Amino acid sequence: MRKTCDIVLVGIAGYGEIYLRALEERGYLTWIQGVVDIHPERSTYYSKLEALKIPCYASLDEFYQHASADLAIISSPIHLHARQSITAMENGSHVLCEKPIAGSLAEANQMRETRDKTGHFLAVGFNWSFSTAVQQLKKDFQEGQFGKPLRGKSLVLWPRNKQYFQRSNWAGKRLGPNGEAIYDSIANNAASHFLHHLLYVLGNTTEQSAKIKQLEVELYKANPIETFDTCALRATTKQSVELVYLVSHAVDSTMGPDVTLECEHATITYEADGNMHAVFKDGTTKSYGDPEAAHSQKLDVCIQAVLHEETSIPCSIEAAYSHLLSIEYIHRSIPTVPHFPSKMIKHDAQTQRTYVHQLEENFLSCYGAYKLPSEMNIPWAHQPITIQIPENSYPYE
Repeated sequence: MRKTCDIVLVGIAGYGEIYLRALEERGYLTWIQGVVDIHPERSTYYSKLEALKIPCYASLDEFYQHASADLAIISSPIHLHARQSITAMENGSHVLCEKPIAGSLAEANQMRETRDKTGHFLAVGFNWSFSTAVQQLKKDFQEGQFGKPLRGKSLVLWPRNKQYFQRSNWAGKRLGPNGEAIYDSIANNAASHFLHHLLYVLGNTTEQSAKIKQLEVELYKANPIETFDTCALRATTKQSVELVYLVSHAVDSTMGPDVTLECEHATITYEADGNMHAVFKDGTTKSYGDPEAAHSQKLDVCIQAVLHEETSIPCSIEAAYSHLLSIEYIHRSIPTVPHFPSKMIKHDAQTQRTYVHQLEENFLSCYGAYKLPSEMNIPWAHQPITIQIPENSYPYE
């Protein structure tokens, strides 16, 4: 077993600070061989990194001209994930790339080919999938303890203010300046974990998620962005399990994440700040703990894999592929997102939030009924767009 894991961290402001904090808590800051950021001074860790004489580079290519790393942590904008992950693997590093995998399926497939060619692992940072709670839950699904999965749902209402949507030049964008896919939205960023989770726990193997055959999608926005801040969809898997996903940033109060999975013999539920637990039809229960409390377990899993020279990772490209496929097909099929009716949109000058009147109540009703807004006859709702996913959409089958 190795004693240390040399690390390069790409992106040290924003989410990169969460990685820096986690590394500091574990006493691993000195394992960092370099950081990559074009504006490193924006990080609250900048002076601490300077004091430790950790060099900063403007690009990952420049880092590899001067140093090497066992593990590259990619915490950069979505449209840079593929290029930087490929560069890292080609230069001898394993990779922990933040979610989503990449901007497009084509990029994800290039990453998969590079991973297979180099023999390095590529982990995708969907937090819950690395948690002990979710790994045990998935194992119980695979062993048939719950019987046949019947249906599932997730609700996430997380307010975001004006500053959030102006946090970068790629926030809320469909495409980058050179036409590269970004697709930044609530479903591809903040609440992406919970669409992925519904699919992941139903996957046939530890490394895979359930495969999708159809999507029914309603998209909306209240904020001035290119993509959407509100999403209601139903994904039907190849095993005919229907999964309802209801998420919005255009709200004035916080709810969720709430998750429910109904099976033949048990119902598994999670409510924010609680334990994920199963209630069986015979009255027995099983608790799995709180996966939301395990945000940094993905870092521990990857470091331990490097130290023990393992390449099997619970959430790699195959596991994250169904989520990315959903995002790409949604944007292919719905190029223009409608606004909520202007009379429904409210602005709070103090919080700088734009929100939709009674949207929380509307989505709670939808969640309880396993239905989309249009199916509840909510006046502002549009009919869903139905998207058939081609049979050959999974290249690793």
